[in-house]
Amino acid sequence: MTGTSTYGLLNDIFSQIVGLFRGELDLARTEVQENLKKAVVAIGMVGASIVIFLVALNVLAASLVDGVAELGIGAGWAALIVGVGFLIIGIILALTGKSSLQSASLSPTRTTKNVKRDVRTTKEATHGR
Repeated sequence: MTGTSTYGLLNDIFSQIVGLFRGELDLARTEVQENLKKAVVAIGMVGASIVIFLVALNVLAASLVDGVAELGIGAGWAALIVGVGFLIIGIILALTGKSSLQSASLSPTRTTKNVKRDVRTTKEATHGR
């Protein structure tokens, strides 16, 4: 083999490795963006649960006034029944949003696995020759 063909072969291998890692970097960037979108949705759910909690407080106050006239029961009991209903809805939203936020890992797991595989394959190809 001549020096030129060895240089060309090494240059070709290096170019392929650089291209491979650029592709993995693009995949990592895409994966992080997807995970951030999931996190934003989860944060929105937590925000919605806060709004529901505020509604529950308003209903509790309104129920104190209207409970006796509308239902014929004490104002305290009417406020408690309606307030507990909205509170349960708010808790469900908060827990669902928190769970979604925890499960939305921001690290690019697929890319990490692919890079490890690519490094292993590159080592095998260069040590095997």
